[in-house]
Amino acid sequence: MLDRNGATVTTAQVLTEIEWSRVLDGTSSARALIQPDGDCCGRLGRIGSWRNRLVVYRDGQYVWDGPITDVNWSLGEVEIAAEDVSVWLDDRVPHANRTFTNADLSEIAEWLITDGFAPDDPGHTVEIVGKAGVIGSRSYTAGVGQTGDHLRQLAEAGIDYTVIGSKILLLPETHLVSVGRLSDADMPDGLEVSEDGKALVTRWIVAGSEESGAIGAAGGIDPYYGLHERYAEMNEITDNASATEAAKARLRTTSAVPVFIDTQQVTISPLANINVPHLVPGWALDITSTGTCRKVTQRLKIVGLRVTETAGDGDSPGTESVQVQVAATAAEAA
Repeated sequence: MLDRNGATVTTAQVLTEIEWSRVLDGTSSARALIQPDGDCCGRLGRIGSWRNRLVVYRDGQYVWDGPITDVNWSLGEVEIAAEDVSVWLDDRVPHANRTFTNADLSEIAEWLITDGFAPDDPGHTVEIVGKAGVIGSRSYTAGVGQTGDHLRQLAEAGIDYTVIGSKILLLPETHLVSVGRLSDADMPDGLEVSEDGKALVTRWIVAGSEESGAIGAAGGIDPYYGLHERYAEMNEITDNASATEAAKARLRTTSAVPVFIDTQQVTISPLANINVPHLVPGWALDITSTGTCRKVTQRLKIVGLRVTETAGDGDSPGTESVQVQVAATAAEAA
């Protein structure tokens, strides 16, 4: 655990359980169970939400970092919950009026993040992996709306983001660079393939701010699925062209029923051709599976990762569970 000033508050000498995650277009979390020993107990008693950070290393490699948001002290045990650095944006609002005209969404997202942290930066960086390739016009008013909500709404219009440590990565939705390959042999306890039929939308209508009267639409009747329409309001949009682009971006991911693959709560084989710290949402895995009736041979986008490790004792060794979630939307299918 680190203080906001970077000083070490304490290290977990007796760590009984650790869990950390990564997610696409959202805020990830981590959890640690510690058995305090010696003077460690006194230091753990001084841990405070938002003041201190939980930093996680796996085999000596930095994999997760974020502010502590909840602490529970009980007899012989301290439970610490934390969320990644993007959680701060849910407690921030725009600090300046700003209007963008025909700007790439990555430029808008970078401004939202930079402005959100400007008055008080707990330590963050932004890396643009690639331009969104989606152009839009947006307007933000100082003090109106939470910055985190603005960023998530922007992610629905054609850009992805994820957090690794204290770095926020911005990348295009079309980013499908593979970081490994998984087959049935790598998942000896099986996987689950599922469809989310409720996520299907074949026609989107997006309305901008009331003042602008902006509205745009994309899609229509699908010859296979029929017509599934959805209306959304994005109050920061200022013109018809941007509303139409937002509708097209949403349609790119919803015009086919998305397929999700989950490795369930199992440990991916240590012989699998993957490096766990490289499993970053927004990147992809090449999946080949015939283990279920729904056969899959496709490059799929990583949308989530959860790693849980428990300590062993004298009678049994500790265990690690690596759970990865990948998805195929209409964008990946294209």
